[in-house]
Amino acid sequence: MTDNAEAQPREPRGDDSVTRTLNLVGERWMMLILREAFFGVHRYGQFAQNLGIPRPTLSNRLGKLVDVGLLSRERYAGGPIRSDYEYRLTQAGLDLFPAIQILMAWGNTYLPDDPAGRSTVTWTHDVCGSPTHPRLICDQCGEPVTAHNVHPTRDTP
Repeated sequence: MTDNAEAQPREPRGDDSVTRTLNLVGERWMMLILREAFFGVHRYGQFAQNLGIPRPTLSNRLGKLVDVGLLSRERYAGGPIRSDYEYRLTQAGLDLFPAIQILMAWGNTYLPDDPAGRSTVTWTHDVCGSPTHPRLICDQCGEPVTAHNVHPTRDTP
């Protein structure tokens, strides 16, 4: 953040995009369901088993994620009656991947101790086989974006 941006008068931010996004996916189970979807989980039973989430809570959250367009619910052939649907990330859901990846990297760095002894998860780039490390890059000039070299501006209609 630059000194210039801090000196500008502040407007209330009660309905900005961060607030709206957190209202949608900020609840713990929502993010964990999305994380599992990025790990390749698609079926109700897999979500329930991997997360240890109460089934009524899972049904509710999956329904909300479908209703807001982050997951789609698709029938698959040959499944038992109760589990004959898969949940797939939509484009809007896939667009949350950078947020999930950055949260995981932050947790691996600043909260590395796992009392249960589980290893941390990283992402491997399929093209080159190397571990990835998320970075924000300016889409105009290609330079890294940090909290020290950007400032907020408000788009006006």
